[in-house]
Amino acid sequence: MRSAIKFLIPLFVILFFACNNGNNKYDATGTFEADEIIVSAEATGKILHLNVEEGSTLVKDSVVGNIDPSAIELQKEQAASSVDALTQKTTDPSPQINILQSQMVAQTKQIAVQEEQLKTVLKEQQRFKNLVAADASPAKQLDDITGQVNVLREQIIASKSQLAVLQSQVNSQRQAVAIQNRSILSEKNPMEKKVAQIQDQLNKTKIINPVTGTVLTKYADANEYTNTGKAIYKIADLSTMKLRAYITGSQLAQVKLNQQVKVLVDDGKGKYREQKGIISWISDKAEFTPKTIQTKEERANLVYAIKINVKNDGYLKIGMYGEVVF
Repeated sequence: MRSAIKFLIPLFVILFFACNNGNNKYDATGTFEADEIIVSAEATGKILHLNVEEGSTLVKDSVVGNIDPSAIELQKEQAASSVDALTQKTTDPSPQINILQSQMVAQTKQIAVQEEQLKTVLKEQQRFKNLVAADASPAKQLDDITGQVNVLREQIIASKSQLAVLQSQVNSQRQAVAIQNRSILSEKNPMEKKVAQIQDQLNKTKIINPVTGTVLTKYADANEYTNTGKAIYKIADLSTMKLRAYITGSQLAQVKLNQQVKVLVDDGKGKYREQKGIISWISDKAEFTPKTIQTKEERANLVYAIKINVKNDGYLKIGMYGEVVF
């Protein structure tokens, strides 16, 4: 432990004087970082292919690999077959209803015939009434005709009643089949949702890159077995880097969000490259000064973290030191 401290103290001294080399004056220092995303598997199985290499640039929403979907595809086929089988269990009421409707047509025709017969008999009845009134025909013949009228009327009433019974049977048949089919088809919606759920699992066998960025670390390879939640690779958008620096309480009044600042980065030749930066975040809570950070007031007890967005010209790397001039 003591040997490590002896090694770090000269290193911090070198960094401190290096940061103050020349005429460069800084208000804060920090290190560059990026928003790193670990892409994990969303399915379990063998990785069939993985088109990911460390240092390569991947585009957002691109498919970079896939996990063996065979087991999930079989589950989907089984669930889809169960949905199709439900339709075959339903009953078609058409044949029985067609028979009843045929009987209704025949009954309607019979009523029409009976009504025509009644019209004819009613005419005869009126004729005999006139004859009897004129004493040209015996009353018995009128009685016979009146009896036929009454019989035909009763027959028409009976026929219409039978027609109503047939219509009621048609309605009952439709309702009974509808209830039966509704009971069967009530299982369809949950089963279709199960198919959709399996399809979602099937979609997750594709490894889709979430952001445009550079692959930092690769954790898996093709032909390896992976589990849901297991890391596959780490990616970060390095086009804009974030310089995390620390300022003292007395410097808070000098900074504000979206403020443009000057960022100095060592070019490796004893000089500095100057870049523009924008303050994107200022912490609202103070913290103890990190051991590796120098502030303008040396080792202030409490400091505030800030983040500065800097356009990466290709030279900025995660972990590099930078200096800030407000």
